[in-house]
Parts: sequence; C-alpha cells; structure tokens
Amino acid sequence: MTMNRAGGFFGMPAIALALLVTHASPAAAQAATGLINPNTATESELQALPAMTPAIVKGIIERRPFKSVVELNKFLLERKVTPEQAREFYRKAFVPIDLNTGTREEFMLIPGVGSRMSAEFMEYRPWKSWAQFDREIGKYVGQAETDRFKPYVFIPAN
Repeated sequence: MTMNRAGGFFGMPAIALALLVTHASPAAAQAATGLINPNTATESELQALPAMTPAIVKGIIERRPFKSVVELNKFLLERKVTPEQAREFYRKAFVPIDLNTGTREEFMLIPGVGSRMSAEFMEYRPWKSWAQFDREIGKYVGQAETDRFKPYVFIPAN
C-alpha cells in the first residue's frame, strides 16, 4: 500500500473516522436526512421551517435547549401553532428521542407514529443496535419505514 496524500494509506484512517462519526451521531444522522434539530439549528434554518414567524424563531432560540420534543411541542402550541402545522414542522425538524427512555407522548409526535408503534418502541427495550431496531420494528412496518423513523430517535452509546 502506498503512503501518498491523495487517498492512499494516510487517507484511510480519516475516512474510517469520518464514517464512524457519521454513523454514531444522532445529529449526523439527522443532517444526512435533512431533519434538523431545533436545539442546534441556525436562525435562518428555523425561519425556513413550516409555521415559523420571526417571533416564534426568536422564542425557540431563547428557550433552547428543549429537553424533549414534548417540551418543544408545548412551546409551539402556546405560540398558536396548530397541531397540523406542528406535524408539518416535525417532518422537517425534531428533538431526537432516546429509544431507551422515550415516552409514549414523545413517540406519538413522530409523524406517522400511532399508539401501536409507540408501544413497540418501548416493548423491545433496551435498544442496543440499529440491527435490533430493523429486526424488531421492521417486522411490523418494513425497512423503508424503519429507515424513516431513525432520524427521529437515537440509541445511546453504552
């Protein structure tokens, strides 16, 4: 193996590290799917989201970090964002949920998740890997839907 700077031996550790970081981080997973975290989004990113007014964006920035999506949801509803508008917002931005500690109320805010799926998320705890998630949740909804859920949730490192 050559040791040049153009993708040879020295490039491999950097690539491996980049892949590890990308796949280990909930924020990176969200960035890859276009779903942003309201706790870390810039003002301009927030302004581009559904139902956002300058006053709501300012309030989000002042109040963050939101400890959960439920806390964010309460804030949005207090600002007269309708439940329908909030659902559209959550298709673009969301506070990620820990699969091992998330509540039914949190899971129900994920677009397309109902009572049964929120119960399934809790039934298979503790979540240890995405392979486990794909296997257990995938038997109910298939791989495309498990992939759609992943940006909304995370599995904590041990």
